[in-house]
Amino acid sequence: MTAAALSTRRRGSWHTRLPHVPGVTTFGPFLVVIAAWQVVTMLGVFPSSFFVGPADVVAEAAELTQRGILPAYIQDSIVRLLVGASFGLLVGIPLGFLVGLNRYVRRFLWPALLFFQAIGDIAWLPILIVWFGFSLTSVTAVIVYTVTFPLIISIVAAIDSMPINVVRASASLGASRWQRILYVVLPASLPGVCSGIRTGLGYGWRALIAAEIIIGTSGVGFMMFDARRQGDVSQVFVGMAVLGILWYVTDALILAPAEKETVERWGMVEGIGR
Repeated sequence: MTAAALSTRRRGSWHTRLPHVPGVTTFGPFLVVIAAWQVVTMLGVFPSSFFVGPADVVAEAAELTQRGILPAYIQDSIVRLLVGASFGLLVGIPLGFLVGLNRYVRRFLWPALLFFQAIGDIAWLPILIVWFGFSLTSVTAVIVYTVTFPLIISIVAAIDSMPINVVRASASLGASRWQRILYVVLPASLPGVCSGIRTGLGYGWRALIAAEIIIGTSGVGFMMFDARRQGDVSQVFVGMAVLGILWYVTDALILAPAEKETVERWGMVEGIGR
């Protein structure tokens, strides 16, 4: 074996072993970012009134937690997301299957779905404030709107990518239309449903924070905006860190494993488009 081949093999084995080191792939990138953040703070690249270090952010988070402010705001944001996402799922899942399975409904609704998907969720806030005021209803409506459309499109895409031969095989075995939907189409589209839920909740989380910043009276987004008005940069950094941590934990521990499990069990990776 040549020296170059041996070197390549060693590098490959190192990269192969790296992901098995506990915590490296999860916390490694964050440690690099925190270290760079600390270096920038120590060098004084930005004034302390504009940019604070990790230690200041941790201290501020501890103080807000001790005072009960941060837990209360986090709870408010999570409850709003759950309420809005629940309504979004109740609307998006049935409508997604209806559009995906009925070509007449698709022809009628598809242009409207693409039109409304192109309108940003925040663009609805002015008219929602006129209709519902600075209320929970306005925030919920924004989340429902944001969650619904990615979910519908993801379900339709999953149905379209399902191998047509599988449907034909079930029909040739005597399965009725409802049996094909229940035992073939529904399981085959579950990966798309999970992917749409994951994407929709991600968009909904961002829409929630934006709505709280603009019209909220509590929540993490409101905390950040209120801190900006008071000139407290450390609270703004705390809010940003909390947002990232909450979504990362939710996605890594719940949404991503559920999507992976669904794809491995029912996913059809070699689909034939219809």
